[in-house]
Amino acid sequence: MKNFQRITVDPQVMGGKPCLRGLRVTVDSVVGLVASGYSVVQILDLYPYLEKADINEALNVVNLLPENATNIPI
Repeated sequence: MKNFQRITVDPQVMGGKPCLRGLRVTVDSVVGLVASGYSVVQILDLYPYLEKADINEALNVVNLLPENATNIPI
C-alpha cells in the first residue's frame, strides 16, 4: 500500500486505529463526516487543528480499499 505521510497508527492513540498526524482524530471519523455530507470547510471548523491535506489523505486511503473492506491496513 502507498506510504501515507499524514496517517499514523499508534496502539496508545485511539486504540491503534489509523489517525491523522498522531492526533486523536481517526480516518474513519473524517470519512464518516464526508459520507454524512460534511464539506471540507465544515470538518475544518469542527477540527481546527486539521489541515485540508489531512482530510484529502484520509479520503485517498479509503479510495484505495476494496469496496467491502472493514478496516484500514496501514
